[in-house]
Amino acid sequence: MHPAHDRFAAGRGYLAACTLGLPADVTRDAVQRDLERWSVGNAVAADYSASLERARGHAATLLGTTPDRVATGSQVSVFAGLAAASAPPGAEVLCVDGDFSSVVAPFLVRGDLRVRHVPLDALADAVTSSTWLVSYSLVQSATGAVADAAAIASAARGAGALTLVDTTQATGWLPTTDIEGDLVVCHAYKWLSAPRGAAFAAFSDRAIAEITPHTAGWYSGSDPWASCYGPNLHLADDARRFEVSPAWHAWAGAEAALGFVASLDMEAVRQHDVGLANAFRTRLGLEASDSAIVSWPDPDGDALTALGAGGVTASGRAGRARVAFHLWNDDDDVELAAGALGR
Repeated sequence: MHPAHDRFAAGRGYLAACTLGLPADVTRDAVQRDLERWSVGNAVAADYSASLERARGHAATLLGTTPDRVATGSQVSVFAGLAAASAPPGAEVLCVDGDFSSVVAPFLVRGDLRVRHVPLDALADAVTSSTWLVSYSLVQSATGAVADAAAIASAARGAGALTLVDTTQATGWLPTTDIEGDLVVCHAYKWLSAPRGAAFAAFSDRAIAEITPHTAGWYSGSDPWASCYGPNLHLADDARRFEVSPAWHAWAGAEAALGFVASLDMEAVRQHDVGLANAFRTRLGLEASDSAIVSWPDPDGDALTALGAGGVTASGRAGRARVAFHLWNDDDDVELAAGALGR
């Protein structure tokens, strides 16, 4: 059992962190306090900005960077869309076959980009001198497979290509402080257990220089409260130029959630989560893996139905059953899920 286990109100049989995380006590309390302040007219805009800045610092810690390189937002696809909109006509974008749509669709919708899809284990070798950007998820949503980020970064760097890395299915259980990428994006509602609507991204110097902030608004200036009106364009020099106006109530909870996870020993979290996942794989007769997500073929949905009947909250993706083990889970959850499947 992980030491943070008791920070969650429930979790028995909840194997769905890869779909929606459960709030820790500090996150629940922060959301409740915010609702109370708002309901009696005591919510203050400046306080939300201060909360966002603290959350930005926690996000920087989780991605191993500095706050000035972090932009906050609402969705991964918006950040990916900025990269897609900034690509030169005819540019080659290299993606993983079957990757999550948020890091694929923005490039396809352009219509004038050459988008190539290759298997995850072939991604690094598929980078060529013609590749403008490599876009991939560090941990694959449907399968839980973990990418070789170092090899991909090396190949991209050698070819002069940019990299976009989505860590939504990784940050929170897998250390992500040493991920090399020009645009590292993450939505916090899964493994970070924040309210949905709080996302963030870390930008390299090259990304800040070459990506156009097409979503620029009043929050894109270095001092948002001084950039509310035209006629001048107000853009921060750093990653804040990619900001969109924050969903205040989501960030009230996200500040607490990100701070909580940033305080944990992430390697210990990884060992706990992967240890439980591998124990479950053993019960299913599957080989051990380096992922906290366990996914296996379930074309008719029989396994997902059995898990649900056995009191397990799981998910099905791309014709596969999928479970995930996180801080609120322990060995009893492995037994519960295995038992539900007759294993």
